Amino acid sequence: MRFAVTEQDTALAEAAGEVLAKQAGAEQIRAGWPGGRTESVDAVWRTLAGVGVTGALVPENADALTLGPSPGPGLGLGLDENALPPLMEMLGRSGLPVPAAEIVAVGAPLLAAAGAPQLPSVLEGSALLTVSLAPDAPVPFGARADLIAVPHGDGLRLYSREEVETEPVDSVDCSRRLARVHAPAGGGLLLAEGPAELAAAYGRGVLATAALLLGLAGRMLELTLAHVRERHQFGVPVGSFQAVKHALADVELAVRFARPAVLAAGWAQAAGDPETAVRTSMAKVLASEAARKAARTAIQCHGAMGYTTEYDLHLYAKRAWALAADWGGPAQHREFIARRLGLAGGRTVQEATEESRANGGAAAGPGIVSEGAGT
Repeated sequence: MRFAVTEQDTALAEAAGEVLAKQAGAEQIRAGWPGGRTESVDAVWRTLAGVGVTGALVPENADALTLGPSPGPGLGLGLDENALPPLMEMLGRSGLPVPAAEIVAVGAPLLAAAGAPQLPSVLEGSALLTVSLAPDAPVPFGARADLIAVPHGDGLRLYSREEVETEPVDSVDCSRRLARVHAPAGGGLLLAEGPAELAAAYGRGVLATAALLLGLAGRMLELTLAHVRERHQFGVPVGSFQAVKHALADVELAVRFARPAVLAAGWAQAAGDPETAVRTSMAKVLASEAARKAARTAIQCHGAMGYTTEYDLHLYAKRAWALAADWGGPAQHREFIARRLGLAGGRTVQEATEESRANGGAAAGPGIVSEGAGT
């Protein structure tokens, strides 16, 4: 099997990359933390929406249909899941504190399929949407999103912020603004129902998160390479030491090993491959482990400075730890793969994820001390 990203998918990722290079930096990540001013984050997201990021998987005329006659130009690009890996990896590198996987891969396509009147504002980036498919689990960006889609009753339902009660939840990455969402018994717009439809949405969320993790791993490796080239000990760059070179080479190999798996998962979802669920879980496992390895190695190579929250590296490491546990952690996806191979019985990966998140697993994530202790 040979993978090649199409010119169209590459063009979208590059367009997003140009916006992020000019407008998104560590200051935007810090702005996403409680007490920060998120206006600059929202401005970057609206610019990204203008180049088509939010409508990547939305049919070209979907937003026009929701607005009736003379709606103006559509914002949907009509791409398939093959577009997610390169685009999400680019977004992951930036660390921009927005629910990118929840909007691009899950929420916007569901709004389009449901004919939701909120779709144009989501595609334009003027309304921030977040989604969780795990009942009663903390919702990423639930503390600041304008629109929130959560499981309720007979399926996944969309609510406005005014329709729900939110309870902020602490997270290892505070820029994700986790919150428990309490939806009313009635109301909400039904976006999806039935195992097949919900499983497809879940798979796209897993795929997008895996690609975000690849981007984070690449960014942490980039920061670390720059540091070990500049930092000198005994008259030479610390990057010239064999132990440092080998550790960073292992990270590079982990990223290169994971990227084809993520591309394969995107292809499988777009093609309707029978092994889509297994390929998607494999992608999440490998991308999560690559990002965790990158974070651990980067902090070790930076020395004590790597532990400080004032240093930019920590912002990307925290995001990697949080996303590695979200949309099913590596252990949960390995359990699913083993079960499909007949090596283990028990729950589906989504069932295991829902149980973990309901118990606060994704909310707490691995702490700074526990990650740092392994370095």
